[in-house]
Amino acid sequence: MLEMERARSLDIAAIREDFPVLKRLVHGKRLVYLDNAATSQKPLQVINTISEYYEKHNSNIHRSVHQLAEEATGSFESTRDNLREFVNARYREEIVFTKNATEALNIAARCIFEKYVKSGDKVVVTEMEHHSNFVPWQQLSKKNNAKLEIVSVTDEGELNESDLEAKLKDAQVFSFAQMSNVLGTINDAKRLTRLAHDRGCLVVVDGAQSAPHMPVDVQDIDCDFFALSAHKMLGPTGVGSLYGKRNVLEEIPPFLLGGDMIRQVHRDETEWNELPWKFEAGTSNIADVIGFAPALDYLRNLGMNNIWEHERRICKKALEEMSKIDGMKIYGPMNENKRGAVISFNLGDVHAHDVASILDSEGVAIRSGHHCAQVMMEKLGVPATSRASFYIYNDLDDLESLCSALAKVKEILK
Repeated sequence: MLEMERARSLDIAAIREDFPVLKRLVHGKRLVYLDNAATSQKPLQVINTISEYYEKHNSNIHRSVHQLAEEATGSFESTRDNLREFVNARYREEIVFTKNATEALNIAARCIFEKYVKSGDKVVVTEMEHHSNFVPWQQLSKKNNAKLEIVSVTDEGELNESDLEAKLKDAQVFSFAQMSNVLGTINDAKRLTRLAHDRGCLVVVDGAQSAPHMPVDVQDIDCDFFALSAHKMLGPTGVGSLYGKRNVLEEIPPFLLGGDMIRQVHRDETEWNELPWKFEAGTSNIADVIGFAPALDYLRNLGMNNIWEHERRICKKALEEMSKIDGMKIYGPMNENKRGAVISFNLGDVHAHDVASILDSEGVAIRSGHHCAQVMMEKLGVPATSRASFYIYNDLDDLESLCSALAKVKEILK
C-alpha cells in the first residue's frame, strides 16, 4: 500500500461500515467507488431515515393539522434549519429547497433576468462552468438581448485574471463555480464576490462540487445566491437548495406557480406566500429532504475541515502517482492546494470510455465523457476525459487500485 505522509484525520474503516454499497463486489472485485463528483454513496443513517419516514410519518406538509402531518412538517422544516447552519445563512427563510442544483441555478437565472437584467445588459460566466451554470445564462441572454461574456481559463486551469477584470466592467451578473467539476480548480469565492460586488454585480455561486468537500460560509463569501445538491453530499437524489439573500429573494418574482407558494388567490390577483415558501410550489420531495438531514449531520460530525484535509492529502498523492504513468495527461492545477480531489485525465490516445470500461472490469468506478462541461472540453481540445473523484470513504488503497487498473489499461491496449 502507498504510505500516507501524514496521519489520516478520518477513520476510513469505520466510515466504510456505514455505507452498505461499499461491501459489494463488482465483476468479482472489491468496489472502488471513485465517481463521487457525479454522486456520492449514502450511509445507513440516510437510508434508514427515509425508510422510517415512509413507515411511520408519511403525510403532506404545511397543510393538515393531524399528527402525521405535524411530524412530517416538523422534520422537513428541521432540515431547513440544519442546512441554514451548515452553510451559515443568516436567516432560515434564505434556504429554498429545490430538486437539485440545476433547478436552483435555473431559478436564480430566470428570476434575476426578470427583475434585474434588461436588453443590452451584460452577464458574465466562465469557461469552466457545468452546463447547469452556463446554458441558462446563455439562453436567457439570447432571449432578452443581453450580452453573455465568458471568462477564459489559463493553461494551468485557473481563471484568467486580466480577462475577468475586463469582462466584469459594467456587468450586471457574475455566476461561477466555486469548484470545477472537470479541472477540480477551486475559485476563491469570497474574493471573486467582492470583486464583482465592487463593480455592481449580483453574484451567483455554483456550490454543487464545493459544498460536499469543504467548509462553506455564505455570509463570509457574501454571494447573493448559492446552489448545492444533496446527492453529492451523502444525501438522497432529488433534493437541492438555493440560498439567496433575504432582501434579494423578497424582491424577485417566484419561478413556479401553484400550491403552497401563495397566500391568497382571487379572481383578479394573487398574493405570494412569505419566504421561503414563495419559491417552493407544489408538494415537495418530503422524504428525501428529511433524509438530507442525517447526511448533513454525518458531514458535520466528521468536520468539514477534516474532510478537506483528508481529500487534499489523497489528491496530492494521486497527482504524484498518476503523473508517473507513461502517457498520462492530467487537467487542472497540479498544486493540491488549488484544487479538490477531482482528477480528470486522458491516457495516451486511449478513448476515455475505453479507459472507464476497463477500470470497471477491475472494480474501479470512474466517470468518462464531457462531464456536462463541453465548453471546457472545447478549451482543452478533447472530446472527453476520464475522471476519478475521491470522498470521505476513499483512501490510498483505492488510489493504488486505480493506478493498478490504469496499468491494466496500458497492458490491454498497448
